Amino acid sequence: MSKKTFAITGATGNIGSVLADALLGRGYQVRALGRSKDRLQSLIEKGAESYIGTLDDAEFLTRAFTGVDAAFTMIPPNATAENFRAYQNQIGEALATAIKQSKVTQVVNLSSIGGHLAAGTGPIKGLHDNEERFNTLERVNVIHLRPAFFMENLLFGIEVIKNMGVNGSGLDPQVSLPMIATRDIGAVAADLLERGAFTGKAVRELLGHSDLTMPEATTAIGKSIGKDDLKYVQFPYENVRVALLELGTSANVVEQMIEMYRGMNEGIVRGAEQRSAENTTPTTIDEFARTVFAPAYNSAAQTKSGSA
Repeated sequence: MSKKTFAITGATGNIGSVLADALLGRGYQVRALGRSKDRLQSLIEKGAESYIGTLDDAEFLTRAFTGVDAAFTMIPPNATAENFRAYQNQIGEALATAIKQSKVTQVVNLSSIGGHLAAGTGPIKGLHDNEERFNTLERVNVIHLRPAFFMENLLFGIEVIKNMGVNGSGLDPQVSLPMIATRDIGAVAADLLERGAFTGKAVRELLGHSDLTMPEATTAIGKSIGKDDLKYVQFPYENVRVALLELGTSANVVEQMIEMYRGMNEGIVRGAEQRSAENTTPTTIDEFARTVFAPAYNSAAQTKSGSA
């Protein structure tokens, strides 16, 4: 019996790399899609086949998807997109075209909590569009993964902590959100692709280990970096807007992010399910802080010190 073959978009990202590693470790063939062979090198060394191209290229995607048993699809972030939703839909259309032309029949698609909503969710609106698009594909079984707020988003607070001595964002400190480590998303996606048991069009919410407020998450990351008294501060939306623009984020993406913050603060961007054993994942905020946040923070601190 020949090995199953899987195509992985975003193979160099937090989710795709975990997914590709898991499938390679189980002895499957993996087609790792990316824009740079250099960035794919670690997966190539583990046995992956590299496919170099961009996700807005339907012809490239069709070649990568042809002959595979299943594909993992995602729309990567793009902080400089002048019209982020149009960018998302361009990639979504290319993915859908490639799925049809390649005749792949099993697809695990990365979406987000709030993906069932068409408005008020910022960048998640484009993922809603893609869910709707994929749901029209005939003779294709699709499961949409809707993960919660990525714990990795907390890494954006590193510069704030270093420069201001506090952690901060546009999120209300009173709001409790489900938070998930991206490695848990990759692990779930690997299991779904391996089993290939899903049929029709379905949704799988992933709500992480628990719901957390930003002060609770801040306490965990503070302890991991030796700052037990680290505080969380909610920044006004206008301050968030200015900071993102200074980082080179496009004006359109900034407005989408502000809309998402509002949606989270006002209870619009929420899961559609109650927490259960099926949608709860294992990585705690303390484990994430210790194994991901602290190394990243310490590395950034050493880099700053070395360049001073």
